[in-house]
Amino acid sequence: MSKTVLVVAAHTDDEALGCGGAIIKHVAQGDIVYAVFLADGVTSRPDASADQVEERISAATNAHQVLGIKQSYMLGFADNRMDNVPLLDIVQKLEEVLIKVQPQVIYTHHYGDLNVDHRVTHQAVITACRPVPGASVKEIYLFEVLSATDWNTPGVASFIPNVFVDVSEFLKKKMEALAAYELEMRAAPHTRSMANVRRLAEFRGSCVGFDAAEAFSLIRLLK
Repeated sequence: MSKTVLVVAAHTDDEALGCGGAIIKHVAQGDIVYAVFLADGVTSRPDASADQVEERISAATNAHQVLGIKQSYMLGFADNRMDNVPLLDIVQKLEEVLIKVQPQVIYTHHYGDLNVDHRVTHQAVITACRPVPGASVKEIYLFEVLSATDWNTPGVASFIPNVFVDVSEFLKKKMEALAAYELEMRAAPHTRSMANVRRLAEFRGSCVGFDAAEAFSLIRLLK
């Protein structure tokens, strides 16, 4: 039986970086994947403009065509300022999406990321996805994002993966999706480079005997 999957990310490009391979694999297996993005990802920059916001939305549209995401929702909170918004306001907006989509599986950020929007997104997901009777969500996975998960203070809520998804046959397509976000990617040896995305996938794969993998922290599994 197919599943409905919802990726809850702070910014467009986090979904491709954190779980792009898993998204493609879900779609290949017949699952339906949606995504919701909480912040605009641009307005914190000194040279931010409305055109740049539109460019990022356009890049996301192209990436999602490659990934196979059925529909995405943009909540439009200000970039890198989500800690200034009452959590309740964020949770209520997210709950509207959860009611529409009724996902069984959630992918979202690790709480220990350096980026404040990532941490607030995590809190909003855990709050909105409380395991009350009748709730649709049965599985919640946390992903890692290069230049966020790897940059925080060592030992502060470290990312400890316990689920590894074999993405060996989907890595090429993940890289194609990331190419749509070329303005967000950086040249090696920057951690958020195409070369390092590939290295991380190969490293995570080698930990468990795959050619390439994405690693996740499972925090809820209801059966």
